[in-house]
Amino acid sequence: MRYEELADEPCSITRPLVILGDRWTLVILKYAFAGVRRFNAFQTALGISRSRLQDRLDRLIEHGILVKQKAAVGAHEEYRLTPKGHDIYPILMAIRDWGDAYMAPDGPPVAYRHRGCTGEAHVSLECDCCGSELTARDVTPEPGPGLTEVSESERAAG
Repeated sequence: MRYEELADEPCSITRPLVILGDRWTLVILKYAFAGVRRFNAFQTALGISRSRLQDRLDRLIEHGILVKQKAAVGAHEEYRLTPKGHDIYPILMAIRDWGDAYMAPDGPPVAYRHRGCTGEAHVSLECDCCGSELTARDVTPEPGPGLTEVSESERAAG
C-alpha cells in the first residue's frame, strides 16, 4: 500500500497519521501549544528549511488544525490552534508520558503542571461506561458504524 492511500483506510488511527505522522508536524504542534505563533519563530526554534515548515503549516491549516490570521498587534500574521487543534493535546501528552517513562534516564526534562493545584498532568485511558482505567489488554476492537460493507469487501479484495 502506498502512503497516499492510507488516508482512504477505514481506520481512525491510520487516517490521522497521514496528517500527524511526520515528526516535524508533531514538533510544530508542540511549539504551537507553547505559544509560538509566527512563521519566523517556528523556523528559528526548529531550524528546519522554510519550505518544509511552510508545507507542514499549510497541511495543518488545510486540515483545520491551525488557522492563519492577522495578529492582534502589528501587521504580521500568526498561526493559531483551532478547537480541532487543541484536541490534539492529549496525543502529545501521551507521547510525553511514554518518553518520560522510557527515554528520560535522568527524569522528565519538563514537568507539565496543573495551574489550579500544581499536580502533574498525565494521560489515562478509561472506559466511558464504568470509568475503569484500561490498558491494551483490556480492549477488544470491534467493527464500528463507520466500517461499511463496501469498505470491508474492498479491504478483503486489497
